[in-house]
Amino acid sequence: MTLLDLDAVRAAARRLDGITLRTPLLPGPSAGDASRTLLLKPENLQVTGSFKLRGAYNRLVSLSAAERGRGVVAQSSGNHGKALAYAGRLLDVKVTVVVPDTAAPVKVAAIRGHGASVRSVAAADLATAVRELAEESGSVVVPPFDDLGVIAGQSTVGLEIFEQASEMGVVPDTVLVPVSGGGLISGVAAALKRLLPAVRVIGVEPETAADARESLRTGQRVAWPTTLTGRTLADGMRSSSVGVIPFAHIQEYVDDIITVSESEIREAVAVLARESRVVAEPSGAVTTAAFLHHRDDLPPGALHVAVVSGGNVDPDLLSRLLARYGPTH
Repeated sequence: MTLLDLDAVRAAARRLDGITLRTPLLPGPSAGDASRTLLLKPENLQVTGSFKLRGAYNRLVSLSAAERGRGVVAQSSGNHGKALAYAGRLLDVKVTVVVPDTAAPVKVAAIRGHGASVRSVAAADLATAVRELAEESGSVVVPPFDDLGVIAGQSTVGLEIFEQASEMGVVPDTVLVPVSGGGLISGVAAALKRLLPAVRVIGVEPETAADARESLRTGQRVAWPTTLTGRTLADGMRSSSVGVIPFAHIQEYVDDIITVSESEIREAVAVLARESRVVAEPSGAVTTAAFLHHRDDLPPGALHVAVVSGGNVDPDLLSRLLARYGPTH
């Protein structure tokens, strides 16, 4: 299988120039350990609230004129759909998004707000619904993660981490990346391992949706039923399995995948908001949760970078978590 190379990473960066924000590296919260430092890569600052715009735009802008005229269809728990809707509006491409009936209302509203059509189905029926819709309409399917063009867009997160750390005169020891379908970590790891071979790239996912960790450790893609993955509060991490293309990248470039508990995720959302002024959805907070609570599971090293993948959190949930995990918690 063809893996992402640096030419594709840099080509994606050129396409995204002026479209996506070059999100900064910011100081992260302290784990109460002076020997370790955390920097945050806050993708919640993107105009659509998550890293997904990078992959969505890179994929859509690469379509032929005929493909653009047919429109695109995709499945999404929210952030991929929102990003596609935004990119489609910029490029005049019709977008239809199939969402699970458990999708966060704030994310569904945002997809519609950017002009896309939305269809809601049971989580187990997403792939079938997308396939049938594509066959009926002739639309191009744009997967949320199992696509080399999408992965190339996400890889620009890794390129920016390398460039920004170099500008700061520091070298990350470990980069922590959320794992769901695997598109983000595939791109980040492929870019970083070519630019900074000694860096350790560690995936993080909820322990209630740990199919990626099991897949990496057993050497074969493992699928967890949605009845299990659906238990996590991190709604962007409920994929049943990593994609075929992402799994090849994970096996080649990712050093390990660890898991965090639901309570650790909840606390990390509050800590990020209170201590770093970063609004993160639960899926985006898993990497900070790993830094705060799982030192023994992480490689040794002084400087960690945590990718905060998104910030499309329900305001009521954020309010409850801030109240629950206050300064005296």
